[in-house]
Amino acid sequence: MSLRRCRYCQQVFQPAPYHPQQQVCSQPACQRQRQRDYHRRKIRSDPLYAQVVRESRKKWRDEHPGYQKRYRQTHPGAVERNRQRQHFRDQSRRLRSLVKNNLALDLRRCSSEVWLLGPAADELVKNNLAASQQLILQPVEPFPSVGHVSCKEHPSGLAGGCGL
Repeated sequence: MSLRRCRYCQQVFQPAPYHPQQQVCSQPACQRQRQRDYHRRKIRSDPLYAQVVRESRKKWRDEHPGYQKRYRQTHPGAVERNRQRQHFRDQSRRLRSLVKNNLALDLRRCSSEVWLLGPAADELVKNNLAASQQLILQPVEPFPSVGHVSCKEHPSGLAGGCGL
């Protein structure tokens, strides 16, 4: 039987004899991640399964009123982490709406992140990243100075003397 590389931890492992198609090693952390991924895929693809999950969550919340408020009071680190993640989700949502944003007045602020992935990423001793800002400008063609061009003939509709 051939060796495989785990899709989560990238370690080489021997698939179980009764599961030759096994893609994930037997480490508990990798198995938990596999189960989480399956659960998320199932919720997206199966409306009935998603409905059962929603009802189960609602039932639990109804049986434990005030749990969220108490949790937030006793876990300030989780509250801050959620705030940061929500900020990132909001940024991602804004960036998705920038598909055809080519007007200077509509430019929005965005920050980028660099992620180093792979087994060698842990071994980097001096992993220093520098913040940077980029401004992307397209060249603007000057208005034609030869002869008189009407507004309708100019590609932008703005020729010299057209209501400016």
